[in-house]
Amino acid sequence: MEPLLALERIAYLLELKGDPRYKIEAFRKAADVVATTPETEITALAGSGGLKSLAGIGDTSARVITEALAGGVPSYLERLELDTATTDDSQSGDEVREWLRGDLHLHTKWSDGGAEIEMMVRTAIELGHEYLAITDHSPHLSIARGLEPERLREQLDVIERLNEEFAPFRILTGIETDILDDGSLDQDEDLLARLDVVVASVHSALRMESRAMTTRMVTAIANPHMDVLGHCTGRLIKGRGRPESEFDAELVFAACRELDKAVEVNCRPERLDPPRRMLAMVDDMGVKIAIDTDAHARGQLAWHGYGCARVADTGITPERIVNSWPVDDLLAWTTAHAA
Repeated sequence: MEPLLALERIAYLLELKGDPRYKIEAFRKAADVVATTPETEITALAGSGGLKSLAGIGDTSARVITEALAGGVPSYLERLELDTATTDDSQSGDEVREWLRGDLHLHTKWSDGGAEIEMMVRTAIELGHEYLAITDHSPHLSIARGLEPERLREQLDVIERLNEEFAPFRILTGIETDILDDGSLDQDEDLLARLDVVVASVHSALRMESRAMTTRMVTAIANPHMDVLGHCTGRLIKGRGRPESEFDAELVFAACRELDKAVEVNCRPERLDPPRRMLAMVDDMGVKIAIDTDAHARGQLAWHGYGCARVADTGITPERIVNSWPVDDLLAWTTAHAA
């Protein structure tokens, strides 16, 4: 096995598992070192036990490179492949996953993601997607390096150039905009009007009183630029966890139905939002959904299965899953909101 492929595969699988970024970046850095160092030098250093003399190569990555050069699959990679296969509980959603054509919620290095736009696109193509939306954070979420208007304009120019390179694959412009306390969206109106997809999410004041939170969310849903309601309860179900925000779910989902907006089924394993009882309500009320990974790294683009498994337990069909539609139909839907 080629050392470069082994290191890149390890980084990908660590992303898929949701391991800490520092760990992933260590293997990415080692892969960069291998990619930029002559093969003869790598082979010689591996033979003499001197790989760690290269900046960016540590004990584990040196062992991976040495075992790969010996012609086998590195033991670290073998364990990761087995671990990833045995912990994946998303197989029941395979049919739903086949319906999907793209991803409408993900982050790049422009905000708090771990990869450049180009790398996210290449991975999406490998996964069989036809499109994805770049939805980096808005300015209010400063901890995530949210995009001020000028940076968002710069990103739009970059996406325009990349669309020429990756055609016919389509990179959609977008944002995950904060829903502010008063229900307004955290970005200039003229910029929101330029975007293909607007995901709106609550990231602050998550313990707001139920009536106020309901008003806040419905106000955001009524904004003509908003298309998808992101991770609606804000809950976290792993680690220290975080409780659900309190709001009138029936009223919020009714607003989505009446205004033809979508509720996101967030696939991140620590979110899995909305909870099953709310997803059943979305199903019963006939509301559209978007099944999104909320990926912050390349490997996480493969997280669709976690949300798809939950949707498979409902009666929701492709006609109500907006990212199962061809891109022209999707854009006709988002454009109609601002009409």
